[in-house]
Amino acid sequence: MILSFSLLAAFIGCAAASPGDSVAMVVHEQRARPARGFVNIGPAPDGEQLHLRIALHSNDFAGLEDELYAVSDPSSPRYGQHLTQKQVARYIKPSDDSLAAVTSWLRQHEISAVPISPAGDILQIQITVSQANSLFNAQFSSFSHPDINGTTTRTLQYSLPANLSPHISYIHPATSFSTPFAMPKSRPAPTKRDGIDPSCADLTTISCVLAEYGIPTTPATQSSNVLGVSGFINQFANFLDLRDFLTQFRPDISPTTKFDVQLLDGGANTQVRQFAGTEASLDIQYTVGLAAGVPVRFISVGLLNNDDAGGFLDQINALINSTSRPTVLSTSYGFGEDDLTLPVAEGLCKANAQLGAMGTSVLLASGDGGVAGRSFDCTTFKPTAPSNCPWVTSVGGSQIILENFTKDNMSEIGASFSSGGFSNHFKTPRYQRRDVEQYIANLNGTYDGLYNPSGRGFPDVSAQSVNFEIIVNDQAYLVSGTSAAVPVFASVISFLNDELITAGRRPLGFLNPFLYSPIGRAALNDITVGRNPGCGTSGFSAGTGWDPVTGLGSPNYTRLRKAVGLRP
Repeated sequence: MILSFSLLAAFIGCAAASPGDSVAMVVHEQRARPARGFVNIGPAPDGEQLHLRIALHSNDFAGLEDELYAVSDPSSPRYGQHLTQKQVARYIKPSDDSLAAVTSWLRQHEISAVPISPAGDILQIQITVSQANSLFNAQFSSFSHPDINGTTTRTLQYSLPANLSPHISYIHPATSFSTPFAMPKSRPAPTKRDGIDPSCADLTTISCVLAEYGIPTTPATQSSNVLGVSGFINQFANFLDLRDFLTQFRPDISPTTKFDVQLLDGGANTQVRQFAGTEASLDIQYTVGLAAGVPVRFISVGLLNNDDAGGFLDQINALINSTSRPTVLSTSYGFGEDDLTLPVAEGLCKANAQLGAMGTSVLLASGDGGVAGRSFDCTTFKPTAPSNCPWVTSVGGSQIILENFTKDNMSEIGASFSSGGFSNHFKTPRYQRRDVEQYIANLNGTYDGLYNPSGRGFPDVSAQSVNFEIIVNDQAYLVSGTSAAVPVFASVISFLNDELITAGRRPLGFLNPFLYSPIGRAALNDITVGRNPGCGTSGFSAGTGWDPVTGLGSPNYTRLRKAVGLRP
């Protein structure tokens, strides 16, 4: 799935004349072929309507990056002093020159543009395929995919007027091909044994996770400490399934406990039990069940966003613009890194940086394909997205070693499906540079040429991810995957935030500078055994310190609360 992004010819200097216009055009984005699985079935109909987003360059993202570190690094005197939405917007908004140049160009072509992002850096236009082909010197075509109903309209290349290219980051969706999100592996759960709580050797339940990581059972108290749970691709969580789950696995929590629902892009709160989704059920049942008393909000993102990346971006922008944004966002969905072009990937990543600067911890699943990511026939390692972004916390998967398991005696290994490696889009961030350099040095040349040694390493952390029992449509199932690990780690962070807010302090916000600090890494359970095979190899191996299988390790609540300065 990984494209060689050296093929991207943004700002290529060769000029061409666009149809019906004498202005010099330069290729802005191009790719050699569509993403894996997409087949070009011919030109798109001229009259088809396209809803395109024009992303303008921010006037000072480097300044926001500095601010993000200042409020997220425990050694900074400004640690915890998160920015407001207005403060963030000052860095993200486009320059007056950029906005004037682009809107003037659109007006010349009688095209109206509507700002759709909080800082005004993303404009939306509606034009026909014929107009788009002329405006962007492109050839929009219809593409089929075996896992997608209908067709997807994209182009492999588009151009911009030479004077506008420096102002525009990307047009979307144009050359990005987002494929359906990965889902957790599931199978029917074993028959219950006369009400006896199943052993953690057979499956993972709430009681197993509580014991494994020392998560408190006393309910949280702070109503402002919201835990957001992402819901995409028509995944719905059901109140009746949650009721039955709590009754069986968390009887000390009222079975009438509900989660709030936020709707975006035509999302829905479908409570017809047969429409309950495996992923949504897993995420809601283990956040509500682990983070007792924490308000949980299910964010149902519909399909009115052109593609998966558009849905991700709409969710982040909606939260940036909200006055009641979550302190933690748990997202168990993802796609292949090369599904998106570099500018689109950067745009989504920078949106997450905005949310982090405002005090929200963004956690995403690393994926379930080992070093192969979502590929089945790879010749190089395939990173996943958007957990490859340096401004989010990527969560990999671990597995309990179950012999002699007790509350005080357990250990973990890396789950073989835990995706991890090194991004081809993003360079190694400074908070993990020493860890990545050390790990690569220890490889001693193994897998040279199969991965990017200067890329952002992922995952950052991990958690138990095997055989989670859930209830979907009144039936018990077991699910495995990093999709299960994310709500576990998110619940731990939510409990820490509850204690911090109770003590009159700020929530943790962007986690990685803290996690990679000496006090942060000492509060995690280092996992030193396990591999993530793929692409015909045995994959990377877990080891002492950070590794691209389990990151820095799994949470230890007692040590973490001490690390953030909470009193015993």
